[in-house]
Amino acid sequence: MIDLYTWPTPNGHKIHIMLEETGLPYNVIPIDIGAGDQFDPAFLKISPNNKMPAMVDPEGPDGRPISLFESGVILIYLADKTGQFLSREPRQRYTTLQWLMFQMGGIGPLLGQAHHFRAYAPEKIPYAIERYSNEAKRLYGVLDRRLGEAPYLAGADYTIADIATFPWLRSHERQGVDLCDYGNVKRWFDEIAARPAVQRGVEVLADRRQTGPMDDKAREMMFGATQYQRR
Repeated sequence: MIDLYTWPTPNGHKIHIMLEETGLPYNVIPIDIGAGDQFDPAFLKISPNNKMPAMVDPEGPDGRPISLFESGVILIYLADKTGQFLSREPRQRYTTLQWLMFQMGGIGPLLGQAHHFRAYAPEKIPYAIERYSNEAKRLYGVLDRRLGEAPYLAGADYTIADIATFPWLRSHERQGVDLCDYGNVKRWFDEIAARPAVQRGVEVLADRRQTGPMDDKAREMMFGATQYQRR
C-alpha cells in the first residue's frame, strides 16, 4: 500500500484524485503545514524541499520501495504504474506533459502568489495584488482558449494534466476570477467536479482544512523565518 504524506491543499488534492481515479490503495499520513510537520527530519528524508505531497510506494518499478516528492513527478509515476491517464503514444504523451508542465510552472506558482497577496500577506500591497490577479486572469484565458479547441487540456481524453490543474481552480474567487467569464473553463471544471473519484479525492483530510483566520504559529511556519532556515 502506498504511503501518502499530504495535506488538503491543491497540490495534495492532485494526488488524492489520481489515487482515487486509479483505484490504487493508499494510506494517508497528514503533514500539517501549519504546525510545522514539513520540517520534521523524518519527512525531510522523503521530501528534502520540505513540501508536500510526497509518497512511498513499497512496490517500486524494480520491486523495491521508492520514495518521491514533487506532485508532477508523482502523477507521472502513478500514471506509468497503472497505465492510466498518460498515453504511451509519443505525440499524445508529450501533449499531455506540456500541459502538466504548464500547471507546474504557471498555474500553481502564480495562482499561489495571487492567493498569498490577496489573502495571506500581512499588509495589502496594491501592486502585488494587481500583478498576480491580472496574471491569474491571463492564465485562465490560456486555459479557456485551449478548452475551446478540445474537451480536455491534452485533447480528447481526460489525463493527468486535467487532474493537476483542476484543484487549483477550485479557489477561483480567491484569485479574483469569476469562472463564468471563462465559459470553456467552466464547462470543463463542472464536468471534472462531477466525477466520483474527484469528489472523493477533494474530501481527503477535508475535516482538517483551515476554515478560520490563520493563527500566528501557522503564519510563521508557512511564511516566516522557519521556512528559510538551512537544514
